[in-house]
Amino acid sequence: MALYTKEEALIYHSTFPHGKVEVIPVKPCSTQKHLSMAYSPGVAETCRAIAANPEDVFKYTNKGNLVAVVSNGTAILGLGNLGPMAAKPVMEGKGVLFKTFADIDVYDINLDAKDPELIIAVCKALEPTFGGINLEDIKAPECFYIEETLKKGMNIPVFHDDQHGTAIISGAGLINALEISGKKIEDMRIIVSGAGASGIACSKFYVSIGVPLENISMFDSKGHINAERKDLNEQKKYFAQKKCYASLAEAFKGADMFLGLSGPNLVSQDMVRSMNRNPIIFAMANPDPEIPYSEAKAARHDLIMGTGRSDFPNQVNNVSGFPYIFRGALDVRATAINEEMKLAAARSLASLAKEPVPQAICDAYGVKELSFGIDYVIPKALDTRMLVWEAPAVARAAMDTGVAKISLDIEQYKKDLQKRLATSKERIAGFVKTYNFNF
Repeated sequence: MALYTKEEALIYHSTFPHGKVEVIPVKPCSTQKHLSMAYSPGVAETCRAIAANPEDVFKYTNKGNLVAVVSNGTAILGLGNLGPMAAKPVMEGKGVLFKTFADIDVYDINLDAKDPELIIAVCKALEPTFGGINLEDIKAPECFYIEETLKKGMNIPVFHDDQHGTAIISGAGLINALEISGKKIEDMRIIVSGAGASGIACSKFYVSIGVPLENISMFDSKGHINAERKDLNEQKKYFAQKKCYASLAEAFKGADMFLGLSGPNLVSQDMVRSMNRNPIIFAMANPDPEIPYSEAKAARHDLIMGTGRSDFPNQVNNVSGFPYIFRGALDVRATAINEEMKLAAARSLASLAKEPVPQAICDAYGVKELSFGIDYVIPKALDTRMLVWEAPAVARAAMDTGVAKISLDIEQYKKDLQKRLATSKERIAGFVKTYNFNF
């Protein structure tokens, strides 16, 4: 059931001030002295200091807390190629989530550019301003090339959330689903429907946590990806199997897990019934999953199921990842977000799901209680504890793998994060209140 009408959504965005974000100063500028320090001539002191020691840019500017969310609007969340202007509301939304959940500032950069080389050149030129780059809603296969090229050529974290966000959150769910179901990761046989950015990245992430590559059967719009096909790009070729399945239904027989990142109503109850014991289904097509939640659960009582929706258990929501991953990376001035940092994020989420859930979180979702089990393998998206679990895990992994420029006392860092988020929420609440919104 929708929580809003189309008209309400449009009013939310169009009420003055238009959009969802605004840039406001954080230092006073009400006297002649303030003005002279903020700009000329006092600002020259910081310019000279940074020129003498480039690392001082983190001391005298907001670079260390600023992320560029970059998109060309060619693959807008389930809407397709609507262009960069239509992508802007989504990118502003990402900025809201970064700020709300992790106190990270964002400029959304919506590029009228389809040429990967142009996008790469623009992003590289932005490095002096930003502490990190979040690529968003750029279609495959270009998104793979863009991210890999930028990661090799930049000294700040570059992270394509459409790929890795879904991979990390669903990976956390998979880790816990394995424990609950009693399955061994090396024995898992996984069916994947959807060979775009998310499907490829999720599958590669599952391999990194122990799923044998040969046990992943991937389907795109033309069918099973196998060695006989001649129409595969390099990313799809990586998952091409010698065995050929004639249909998705055939592949389902005896499978342990289904990952859906494709479209609605592709999976039947009979297909679910044909799976191995204690099956796992992450059906994440939005807004309608590959099989309706109620139908899948009716087909198998032992099913562990997740979707991309907030109105069903086990929501795979990228907001459970990217704000906290960037928070940890920024705070140690990481030069990259590597595989170890992504694994640390997934494992921290998996561990948090086993902790007692505060009543306030249960109340936010209208349930009496939440406890680790088949209907709760992933922490809820509104669980603010993720900040002090995930960001420190990512920061520690960055330090351990040598991509961090500074070191932190992790226990003190956790305390600092709690204080920082509380202060940020107070500022935001006060600012929004001044506009007297009534949504």
